[in-house]
Amino acid sequence: MTISVIIIIILAIVALVGTIFAANDKDTNYNKKTKGNVTRLTLIYAVVLVISLIAVGVYIVAG
Repeated sequence: MTISVIIIIILAIVALVGTIFAANDKDTNYNKKTKGNVTRLTLIYAVVLVISLIAVGVYIVAG
């Protein structure tokens, strides 16, 4: 069970870092266009991570 939680957290962090690196392109127009998207994606990742941790906690307590 602990390994599953660790893998989920690692995958979420890798996805977040990948999204941020994708937004760090050298093209200034690209950065202007994607700034809002990156902000929204970061918020989505944070919310999903919190919900996932809560769900795992409920699963552990209920199980």
